[in-house]
Amino acid sequence: MKGNTNNKRTKVARLIDKYDLDGMGAQLEADWTGVSGERTSLRDLADEFNYAILEAALRAANVSPAQFELSGIYTALADSGAEQTRAKRRLEREGVCVDDLLRDFVTHQAIYTYLTEYREASLPEHTTDTVEKKVEAIKKLQGRLAVVIDSAISSSASTGSLDHSDYDVLIDVRVICPACGSDSTVGTLLREGGCDCDNSSHSQGEN
Repeated sequence: MKGNTNNKRTKVARLIDKYDLDGMGAQLEADWTGVSGERTSLRDLADEFNYAILEAALRAANVSPAQFELSGIYTALADSGAEQTRAKRRLEREGVCVDDLLRDFVTHQAIYTYLTEYREASLPEHTTDTVEKKVEAIKKLQGRLAVVIDSAISSSASTGSLDHSDYDVLIDVRVICPACGSDSTVGTLLREGGCDCDNSSHSQGEN
């Protein structure tokens, strides 16, 4: 699928050009939609994309990626302690601008934006239906809970134990990740496939 050139180019699209990652867009789409087998999650796709950027950055600095244990370097960059410091210093010694590299790392949300808005990709109908069914089931439960609460308020008001029954009942179920602090509705979490915690230390300025 060709990119939608009528829309503002997304961060992922710009990075594919910047790092000469030819074919990466099509591969991301194929893996996400599962055309060649099992689907790959957005989080895993973000890691794969960032890994490719790390390899490309090393090649641009005339360093062979084979000289590095890349998975260890990538994992260390997400740390906040001594391991991260050592990884940064090693990359800097090889001529890699670590600050630029980390700014170019993306989250799963950037991958989702690229696939759905730039490439105009969508999940197979049965996959989307499964997610939407879960979201709809949760909404129904929220509706039932609202009815129970409204009934309790009305009953208490009629017996005089509550001042009146004219209250609006709002059911807002949100999901908070204890690792990165992201706050979202259940529907958003299920549709996007997770939060940002795996890549929150890697990325800045997503779009």
